This record gives sequence, structure tokens and C-alpha cells, in this order.
Amino acid sequence: MSLLDQLNAFVQVAELGSFTQAADRLGWPKGKVSTTIQALENHLGTRLLHRTTRKVQLTQDGLAFHERCRDLLADVDELQALFQRSAPELRGRVRIDMSTGAARHMVIPRLPELLQRHPKLEVEISSTDRRVDVVREGFDCVLRAGAVLDSGLIARPLGRFRMVNCASPGYLARWGTPQSPDELAKHQLVHYVPVLGARPDGFDIAQPDGSARTVSMGGSVTVNNAEAYQAACLAGLGLIQAPEHGVLGLIADGALVEVLPAHRAPSMPVHLLYANRRHLPQRVRAVMDWLAEVMAPHLEPWA
Repeated sequence: MSLLDQLNAFVQVAELGSFTQAADRLGWPKGKVSTTIQALENHLGTRLLHRTTRKVQLTQDGLAFHERCRDLLADVDELQALFQRSAPELRGRVRIDMSTGAARHMVIPRLPELLQRHPKLEVEISSTDRRVDVVREGFDCVLRAGAVLDSGLIARPLGRFRMVNCASPGYLARWGTPQSPDELAKHQLVHYVPVLGARPDGFDIAQPDGSARTVSMGGSVTVNNAEAYQAACLAGLGLIQAPEHGVLGLIADGALVEVLPAHRAPSMPVHLLYANRRHLPQRVRAVMDWLAEVMAPHLEPWA
């Protein structure tokens, strides 16, 4: 029996949680499924499944192996369809990471159209503001705003987020409205850092050459995710500098007020990052193209 047949049998058992149901789906005798999995475990030198009289569960090694198997089998399907005249049907899993705000307000609302276009595609979305390890954590691509620090990854530029300075009406009633950067020393800034304990930056002001001049500011609150950053501003805890798309509605409703409009921070670059793979799976390329399409209305063109 080929290794691919063994892998397919393992995936069926893992996902159905039953040797009997896996055998029915594969059209095999139950005993053949059991001996196939045992042969695979012997070949790998590890136990993939916990077997009891009532249920079948994946071991820790089995969980990791299952994820890789699904991706490999999807790649094999794509390879077999490579020379078909009609466009191959996309199938398999694509795992992506992005900020909570991008997931909630931009990507997930349009996700139904992608899955309607490719019904056999599976999308896993991690939404966090921490910088994930793309390779070690098994991400196919990452949607990231800000400077690219991962030199081992390929960065596909999508555009830039226009930035805006905001404060709540309550904050401005208490502290006054700054009229120039020289007045910022008398104000509070909500500090944002990717990891708590890091040294926060100050208030960024765009220079004519596109670089930033940073003005040091005090502040009582430091946060490490965008949702908390915005909430702190709404609570009157200080000024923030945020992507325009995320605060326009709040400004229109009067919940936030733009301040120092002539002294905005430099626009924030947005990239899709992915590992340096010689042959990127077609399903990943398709999802990345779709993400670029989804993000385009929210971005300034790359310059």
C-alpha cells in the first residue's frame, strides 16, 4: 500500500473518530483500516491514535501529524489537477493571521463570498495583535500593518493605512485641545506596545520626506492590542494615533474628535507576509489575491 493511501486512511479516522466510519467512507474492510494505521505508526515510530472500545482520539503527535497530512493531501490533489484544461477546484486549508480589527471589520464580513466561490476551501483565521511565528506556527500567510521585521519572509505590499490623531470629547474638556506639537508635553498619550514591558514610542509626526519625528509624551495607560487602544481613548485616557478606517465612524458620531490634523503620523504600510516557498500552493495564492482585493478600498496606494 502506498504512503498516500496510509495518510488518507489516517486522516479519515482522525476526522471521523471511528475506524468503522472511516472504512465505510474508504470502501475498505474495517480490519484493513486498523492494520494500515498500525503500519503507519510503526513506520513513523510513534503512536498517532489512542484507541479505546468507545472512541478514537489523536495523541499530541497525531494532532501535529494530522495538520500536515491534510495540507499534503490537498497539495497532491492540486498537483494531480495541474494539467486539467478547466480551472482546478480549490480545496484544503489555508491558515492566516491578522489583527482583530482587520478580521472583524474587513475580512470576515466578506468571507462568505470567498467560500461561495470555493466551497471546498477551509479558512482558519487567527486574530491577534502579537507577532506570530509564521513558519513555526504553520501559517500560510499573515496580514500585517507596520514595519516588516521578519527578514526571512516574503513581503507582498498591499498599500498604506492613513493615520489620524484622536481624543474623546471628555478628554478634551479636561485637558484642552492641542493646537501644535509644542503643546503635547502637557497632554496624555495612550501608549501602545506589541509586548507589555517594552518601551513605548511617543507621538509620531510625518516629516516632508515621509519619515517620522517622535515627540515624547507622558501617559498613565499602556496597552498591547488595538481594541484596548481604542477603548482607552473612548474612556478619555489620552490621545491615540490610529488608522483612519477604524475611527471614521466614531468621529462621525462624535464619540471621538480628530486633533492636530496637520500633524498626522506617517501612513502605515500593510503587507501580506509568507514563507519563502518555491511553489506556493494555488489555494494560498488565491486567498492572498482575495485578501488584497478585500483590503484595497481601505488603503492608500503603495508609493
